[in-house]
Amino acid sequence: MSSWIIYSIGFLAQLLFSGRLILQWILSEKNKRVLTPSIFWKLSLFVSFLLFVYGYLRDDFAIMLGQTLTYFIYIRNLQLQGEWQKAPKLLRWFLWIFPLLIVIYSFNNNVYDLNKLLKNEAIPFWLLIWGSIAQIIFTLRFVYQWIYSEKNRESSLPFGFWLLSLIGSIMILIYAIFREDPVLLVGHLMGAIIYIRNIFILRKQ
Repeated sequence: MSSWIIYSIGFLAQLLFSGRLILQWILSEKNKRVLTPSIFWKLSLFVSFLLFVYGYLRDDFAIMLGQTLTYFIYIRNLQLQGEWQKAPKLLRWFLWIFPLLIVIYSFNNNVYDLNKLLKNEAIPFWLLIWGSIAQIIFTLRFVYQWIYSEKNRESSLPFGFWLLSLIGSIMILIYAIFREDPVLLVGHLMGAIIYIRNIFILRKQ
């Protein structure tokens, strides 16, 4: 596939990624407290879908790993807000099994094997490890958020979520610089600014 198409998918994903954060930020500034509107989770799920495809097209294990780990947490937050049940049943089933379909398709069509995925010549092994750890830390924010929300029986974004977001985002920025990935670089530069601002809002609360 042409590289401009692949990068277009990535930039669209990052544009929406930044858009959902900006929307959440504006609503939080307006209400003087950190909010979690349902559109945030809907866009998160769609962005995760696009970034998973982007990572697949670039043979980038770190990106695919990060999106797979958070994908289902986005769905759970939509369930907690009562929004998931409103989506058409066919769409819900497709979104549930999409990551599995990609993996089955890839292996059955010999697009790549596990060895190729983990040993991409464009990514030194140390950088792959760094990127994977960065994605895991970035993902842990949603694991923390998920546990916190389940405990309180409502979808919310606590202080620990924003702190892990900032740490993970800085690590991914470093990965993006060495990987020479403009999509990750642009997305996480914007994200880091908003994470810092949300931390300040929470401290004022």
